[in-house]
Amino acid sequence: MGVRGKVRMSVSVMKAAMREMRRSVTYMPRPGDGAPRGVTLIPGDGIGPLVTNAVEQVMEAMHAPLYFEKYEVHGDMRRVPEEVLDSIRKNKVCLKGGLRTPVGGGVSSLNVQLRKDLDLYASLVNCFNLPGLPTRHDNVDIVVIRENTEGEYSGLEHEVVPGVVESLKVMSKFCSERIAKYAFEYAYLNNRKKVTAVHKANIMKLADGLFLESCRQVATKYPGIKYNEIIVDNCCMQLVSKPEQFDVMVTPNLYGNLVANTAAGIAGGTGVMPGGNVGADHAVFEQGASAGNVGKEKQVEQKKANPVALLLSSAMMLRHLQFPSFADRLETAVKRVISEGKYMTKDLGGDSSTQQVVDAVIANLD
Repeated sequence: MGVRGKVRMSVSVMKAAMREMRRSVTYMPRPGDGAPRGVTLIPGDGIGPLVTNAVEQVMEAMHAPLYFEKYEVHGDMRRVPEEVLDSIRKNKVCLKGGLRTPVGGGVSSLNVQLRKDLDLYASLVNCFNLPGLPTRHDNVDIVVIRENTEGEYSGLEHEVVPGVVESLKVMSKFCSERIAKYAFEYAYLNNRKKVTAVHKANIMKLADGLFLESCRQVATKYPGIKYNEIIVDNCCMQLVSKPEQFDVMVTPNLYGNLVANTAAGIAGGTGVMPGGNVGADHAVFEQGASAGNVGKEKQVEQKKANPVALLLSSAMMLRHLQFPSFADRLETAVKRVISEGKYMTKDLGGDSSTQQVVDAVIANLD
């Protein structure tokens, strides 16, 4: 037997061993937990319909125990239709593509409105290296947890006199404490070792000072988790020079948007980073970084949008729905496709279409 044959045999043996290892620990559901769950689906704008369709195909191929209730929502609408909100309130879970937000003109973002209407106070973006995807830095595995409902995103702006606009940054103890609690709870339940609070309290002493005070108080209740603080401008510099030092990061609203996109770029690009928004009662899963970025028109025309980020976000959704084996299968298949490097979209250095990536993922499902 040649060297290649031996390598192939050892790989197949290793895969079989891994499958046996997975079987040794089982998920014990409650009776009835396997009933199909309804999920509200918002394809959105731009590449949204392409990548949400990718998820639909993979879920069907896996025979995942869920079904989609699809609604047409677009960023140029004045509000999210009430029937869509009612569907999310009923199902408690939503998967969405990006919604285009007009720049300027006083038109509010439907992405932000959805988070406020459903009180999805925590945004989570997981930025990590994927084997087979070359990046400048290794050992990156950062979770950015961002307060989602106030700060500079409060939407309280007005023109004081012609040519002078006042924008209010609102910070409250209640919202600061609950996002800090969520970050530490996430770290505790996911065996994370450190939480870093990102701030600008050296300048915004009252607003960001309140955020820091809340984080410090919550940190005392989790003595097993290391806590530190970093000023946002230094944070960005440290991210691009030594990102492996960060674990879980908790941030106010605007900083979290900037930090998550920076971390995503470092770890492989926004096209592969999963994320979601969660509150006490509802969760909306979407592309982790630049969720409002609906892609270039050329990607839509050529049907070459990257579906990986939303596929991984849908794996997070499956885990949230307590279907862990389906989540594991989907994540494993996506990582195999990236590792093999044969089917990659343009942003990852290839020239594959969305459908070619989807077909490859389906072919790699166990």
